[in-house]
Amino acid sequence: MGRGGKASMATLVAGSYEKFIWGFAFKPETLTLKPLFSYLSHIGPIKAVAAAGTVAASGGSDDAIKLYDLAAAAEVGTLLDHSGAVTALAFYAPASFPGGLPRNLLSASDDGAVCIYDADPFVHLKTVPTHRKGVADLAVHPTGRAALTVGRDACLALINLVRGRRSFSCRLDREASIVRYGCGDGGRFFMVADERITVHDSEDARLIQEMDGQKRVLCVAPSENGVLFTGGEDRSITAWDTTSGKVAYSIEDAHSTRVKGLVIFKNGNDAESSEASDFIVSASSDGVIRVWDPRMTAKEKPNPLAETNTKSRLTCLAGSFRKCPDAPPNLNLRSMRHHGTITRNHNNYGSNGDNTQNQTMKTSSTNKPADNLEEKDAVIFSSRGSDTENKEAMSLSFL
Repeated sequence: MGRGGKASMATLVAGSYEKFIWGFAFKPETLTLKPLFSYLSHIGPIKAVAAAGTVAASGGSDDAIKLYDLAAAAEVGTLLDHSGAVTALAFYAPASFPGGLPRNLLSASDDGAVCIYDADPFVHLKTVPTHRKGVADLAVHPTGRAALTVGRDACLALINLVRGRRSFSCRLDREASIVRYGCGDGGRFFMVADERITVHDSEDARLIQEMDGQKRVLCVAPSENGVLFTGGEDRSITAWDTTSGKVAYSIEDAHSTRVKGLVIFKNGNDAESSEASDFIVSASSDGVIRVWDPRMTAKEKPNPLAETNTKSRLTCLAGSFRKCPDAPPNLNLRSMRHHGTITRNHNNYGSNGDNTQNQTMKTSSTNKPADNLEEKDAVIFSSRGSDTENKEAMSLSFL
């Protein structure tokens, strides 16, 4: 049992090239991976998954986003607002929301746009044109007031989620495939371009640190204390100390083929919160999902705590972690099941204008974009926030 006598459980969601979605429950108390569901979800390979609380979403090459109620292990709706493959998904779940339930969902696509959805219920708020080519990845700032994207046009873009528009774009010296904010206050963000991993200041995008992964990095998972986990074509899981730029430790040959997804969550059995109490979950194109304890890396060849074989070519992995008893039911998802599949919704709020600053940024750039926000322009995330949250949101620069 975890602290306070409550058990804890992680729900893992994985997508596959064979169009199947997989769900598993991992209980730290018993170190078991229990299958929850697996079924054909998309009509094309699944390219992205996201999870928050009892809600999950998947995006595929069929241009669709599927929504799931994890408590009921059921698909509950479809969002059809992109005209290209859905390449990235991210929930924004405020700490004040019960059970880690999300307030918003963001999606990115090969059509070069980012869609913003309300998750209470799932309603399309706006489509933001962001890149000239496809969007490779997106990350939402912990405050929910901004999002970063990287695209196949070799650009980094900032979306102002208060105004619902792109407010900044700059060209990178090479195309990036991954972008993530760090844990905590989001004061740093990470980018990946092939084997290169860079750490940047979120205020001005200044380069802080650069690491060389030797082989192409395909997935990352930020953890606390400045540690970043990476996986990729080297088949290993590497923990980087992003302050020094050195490898803290690694799990060599974690899988037989490349690592495609990583999820980090806390071990509810440990009374103290520390880096050593993290669990690492990895998914590979070999079809295997494994759970690791970093404390075992002291051994020459650590063994996974638990594993399962989906016998599919896994492409992505996401997870949510909660204390039991379960969070209150997501009434929005239950309502969706009663009313059928969600279809295209074109209720766009606010202007589609693009007040973009076009600049060129090498990875060592010290360019500092600025974007002065006005309260009258708040149209997206601030609509259900408190007055204090809305006023704080006006102070964005390059979060």
